[in-house]
Amino acid sequence: MDARELVLIILVNLCVFTNHIMSLSTFPFYIQSLGGTEAVAGICVAAFSFVAVIIRPFVGWWLDNGVRRAALVAGLVLMGLAPLGYVFVPVLSVAIAIRMVHGVGLSFSNSTTATVASDVICRPRFAEGMGYFGMATALGLSLMEGFGFNVLYAVAAAIAGLGLVLFAFVRAPKVDVPKKKLDLRTIINRDSLPATVTMLIFMFTFGALENFVAIFASEASLPSGSIYFLVMSAMLLLVRITLGKLVDQRGEAFFVYSCNAAMLVAFLLLAFVPNAVTYILSAVLAGYAFGGLEPSLQSMAVHTSTVETRGSANSTFLCGYDIGYGLGGGIAGSLITGLGYSAMWSIVSLACVLSVIVYVTWARHSDTSFSKMLAGR
Repeated sequence: MDARELVLIILVNLCVFTNHIMSLSTFPFYIQSLGGTEAVAGICVAAFSFVAVIIRPFVGWWLDNGVRRAALVAGLVLMGLAPLGYVFVPVLSVAIAIRMVHGVGLSFSNSTTATVASDVICRPRFAEGMGYFGMATALGLSLMEGFGFNVLYAVAAAIAGLGLVLFAFVRAPKVDVPKKKLDLRTIINRDSLPATVTMLIFMFTFGALENFVAIFASEASLPSGSIYFLVMSAMLLLVRITLGKLVDQRGEAFFVYSCNAAMLVAFLLLAFVPNAVTYILSAVLAGYAFGGLEPSLQSMAVHTSTVETRGSANSTFLCGYDIGYGLGGGIAGSLITGLGYSAMWSIVSLACVLSVIVYVTWARHSDTSFSKMLAGR
């Protein structure tokens, strides 16, 4: 493993996710400040993810044609410009449009950082390496709280600029691959689909949690949303530091079962017994759930890919991430407006059960499953 290159791409990815996450849970508050409702905030989540899903397969095709640097530069530039739009044009309709541009930037950026990380991580320790790479997500969560929208989004833009500077020092391996035609087979990686669909369903929960737990806490007189995400990110970081090797040693099944169970309990605590203690416990469980499941399933999605298919494998997996996140946020916003928060947490928690069912009936039997490979030894 080239430690220097991995550290640099982790730092670039930290900039990408910090920019993204700083506006994630704060964006519904921003929408409310412009006169919108939770349902409108949910529409923004869906629009953000919809654009990301449309763009991501084409980014994967571009990456599989050997393009790395130009794709990431384009993404970071868009991620820097979008927050400035929130600052200078604070209009609800414009905010929704700019949010979609932000989604395009994220599609370019994190598809590329994931692929470059895959390029520099050695194969026998792939899941462990991707776990360390994912630590940037945890660090980004802990930096989310801002001091007013203008300062928040100005800092987010500056962080994207810092990512550009850091990426200038990355000496990613040169990728010499035959050029691929643009068709469905080259933009959707079929081998990644079992892990992708399992993650897609789980992400319904994360889309609801990321976008609405802070507003829920404010309305229920619970500790602030920043406390929830600080506790969550600390647990997420702990999981990714200590348990990353387990995927390579024991397979992804342990995380699929335990992480879905943890998120299910986290949601039920918010739905039925919301108090200061259960609120913090929910954050711990959610941190474990996302901290363990995302890198293990991403490793499953890409570990059998070659240098010619690594971009499409990552982009396919991240499409599932985006679809689940967008649908989860959009559905959660509508449920809150129609039924309230307790019903929303209860209904969305069922995604954890469905995620396990999909894994048990399909994904664990696929050729990309670490668990199946280990069982066959």
